[in-house]
Amino acid sequence: MRHNRLLPAACLAAGLALITGCSAAQPAGSNGSSGSVSLTYLTFETPSLTASFWDTSIANAEKKVPGVTVKKIVAPSTDRDAYAKQLQASGQFPDLLQSITPSTFVQAGLLRPYDQGWVNANFLLPMGNAFKGKVYIPPTNSQIIPMVFYNKTLFVRAGVTTVPKTWADFMAVCAKLKVAGITPVELGGGDPFAASMPLVGILSADVLGKDPNWLQERYAGKVHFTDANVETAVAKYRTMAQDGYFEDGALGVKYADSITNFTSGKTAMYMMGSWFLGSVPKAAAADFGSFMTPTDDGSLVVPFAVGGSMAINAHTAAPDKATAFAEAWSLDPANYKALIEGDGAFPMLKGKTLADYDVNVTQVFEDSYAYVLNQNTKVSAFGWATNDDSMPSGLDDDFYAAGQDLYNSNDIAAQMAKLDSAWDTATK
Repeated sequence: MRHNRLLPAACLAAGLALITGCSAAQPAGSNGSSGSVSLTYLTFETPSLTASFWDTSIANAEKKVPGVTVKKIVAPSTDRDAYAKQLQASGQFPDLLQSITPSTFVQAGLLRPYDQGWVNANFLLPMGNAFKGKVYIPPTNSQIIPMVFYNKTLFVRAGVTTVPKTWADFMAVCAKLKVAGITPVELGGGDPFAASMPLVGILSADVLGKDPNWLQERYAGKVHFTDANVETAVAKYRTMAQDGYFEDGALGVKYADSITNFTSGKTAMYMMGSWFLGSVPKAAAADFGSFMTPTDDGSLVVPFAVGGSMAINAHTAAPDKATAFAEAWSLDPANYKALIEGDGAFPMLKGKTLADYDVNVTQVFEDSYAYVLNQNTKVSAFGWATNDDSMPSGLDDDFYAAGQDLYNSNDIAAQMAKLDSAWDTATK
């Protein structure tokens, strides 16, 4: 699911003004009913995860936990982390928080871990989003960030008969498409996170594919963005830009427009998170396929991010009730339908097939989901992890911005030095 990390202060202030109070600061049973509690729950809304979705999912979980009433708080943008920080600063940190980044709050002692036995019993990758050995959001779903989606019709028109396995193959395909008058790769560079997608794919494949512990080693000061192997990987993105493999004026194309450009056949490939699968037009789904960012030697590297449902406030006045509600919500297959169909989320519940979620998905979704289920080299998606490989708070934004800066800048060393400096500042 896309994370828009820009949250204007005016919106935050307006949102805070609408909240009358959070139960974390109230005693259990404060609604006047013996044994009953009122919990606050931070959510967010998107075109696929609508107000109706949240209301229905909350109501269903409430039925499974007698005595619990849940008050929904809607973040004014999809940046839950920033909004949760604002709520915490004003003494209104919610009892439950949907899809936040645990590392941002665990180190401040704000989150309560789940029982590991319950996690192990219910999820395919129990430790997929664990932080410092504990699970703070159930690993309910996953994304591959990015995949390389492609238009089969445009490939055929350009005489491309096979998907590229190596980086040299990929560059040859881009060149062939360009010669045929077809824009090789959609970028959507008007939004920093979208502009960085080629970087995410390349660094995940070339750097983490060879050293899966690189991000943790960066915390230890053993490696740096200015290292030769990192700069060599980043140079691939510069080559794509220099050789004209993105659309003209790519930095002026917004994320929403990039989806339309690709699905309407204006471009041949699109490096984007697997949430794009929710935007594949079903009427033309047979025209689309996917593959991983190619590596130099053709080895398969899957940049993986395990997402989850809700975190629990470590200081909630009703920890047992909050945990029971969170567990009930996280195990309800009905909640996954919108996530799978609308956001392209890959479900991670044990003992379930896609049929158990009553979903209608495309063949390209099923083919892409196979990368999750199959044995292969999975690494954390660079800049998108929520586990021990997550970047320091704020570094994701710097990394995404580098995608825009590098589109026009040949000074790779300077851009990487900026990231090293920002990292060092953030971890002091």
